[in-house]
Amino acid sequence: MKIRKTDLNKRSLIRWKIYFDRSRMYIGYIQFFLIGFVFLQSFKNNAFGDWIFKYAIISIPIALILFVFLSLLLGYMDTKLGFREEELRNLSKSNPIMMEMLESLKENKEKIDTIEENRRQTEI
Repeated sequence: MKIRKTDLNKRSLIRWKIYFDRSRMYIGYIQFFLIGFVFLQSFKNNAFGDWIFKYAIISIPIALILFVFLSLLLGYMDTKLGFREEELRNLSKSNPIMMEMLESLKENKEKIDTIEENRRQTEI
C-alpha cells in the first residue's frame, strides 16, 4: 500500500487519529467501571464478599456510588496538587509549535520592554 505525501492525506490521518483518541477515552470510562466490578467480584469467596452479595440490592449501588465518589475525590486532589498543570507544562515543552509560540512571545516581550525603556529615556 502506497501512501501519498499530500496535505489531504496527512489531514485525514490526523483527523482519524483524533477520532480514535476520543473513542479510546470513552472506552477508558467503561474499563474504569469494569475494574470496580472486578474489584467487587474479588470479594466473592470471603465473609465480607458473602455479605456484599447477600445484600446486593443495597451494597452494590452503595459500592458503585462510593467508587465514583472516591474517583472524583482522587481527580480533585490531582487538580488541587497541580499534577495536571505540571503534566501539561512538560507536554508543551515537547511540542514544537508550542515552543515556537513561546519563543515568539518572549521576543515580543523583549521588544515591548525595549520600546518602553526607550520611551522612558526620551521622557526624561
